[in-house]
Amino acid sequence: MVYVFLAEGFEEIEALAVVDILRRGNISVQTVSITNEKEVAGAHNIFVTADITIDEITDVPFCVVLPGGLPGTTNLAKSQKVEKIVKAVNDNGGIVAAICAAPSALYGFGVLSGKRATSYPGYEKQMPECIYTENTVEIDGNIITSRGPGTAHNFAFALLEKMAGKEMAEKIYKAMQYKN
Repeated sequence: MVYVFLAEGFEEIEALAVVDILRRGNISVQTVSITNEKEVAGAHNIFVTADITIDEITDVPFCVVLPGGLPGTTNLAKSQKVEKIVKAVNDNGGIVAAICAAPSALYGFGVLSGKRATSYPGYEKQMPECIYTENTVEIDGNIITSRGPGTAHNFAFALLEKMAGKEMAEKIYKAMQYKN
C-alpha cells in the first residue's frame, strides 16, 4: 500500500499526479488526511476528500509520499503521527518519497542525513547534512525526492518504475502520451 499524506495547504498537482499515475500502474494508493477531517484544502483552494484519515492507518505501508506546498509541508513536519509512520517505513526499507518543500520535513524526521536529495530551490539550506543535488528527481536507495510542481509527473513515474518496473512505467508513459 502507498499512502499519500494530505495536509492543509498541500500542493495539489504533486499529490494527485502521484495518485493518478500509480493507480494507472495498478499500484494500491490511498490518500490520507493527517487530521480527523477527510476533506483537505490544497494550497490553491482545491478541496480533496481523502480516502482515510491518519488515525485509520493500522499497518506500516510499503511507501509514503509527502507532497509539498505551503503550509502543507509545515503541517506535515509538525505531525508526530506522520513522523512515526515515515520512520517506520524507512526502518522497514520501504519507499519514502517527498517533493518540493516536503523533503525538508523528511530531513527534520531524520531520514535524509547523508542521503542524496533534491527539493524546491532554497530548501537545501534547511537540509545541511544531506547530499543536495538539483536533479529533477533524486533516488538514493529507498528515498525519492523531487523539485516541485513542474516535476510532479517525473516524480510519479520514478515511483511507478521503482514499484512496478521500467516496463510498466513505459506502458503508462505511452498510454498517457507523456514526453519527458
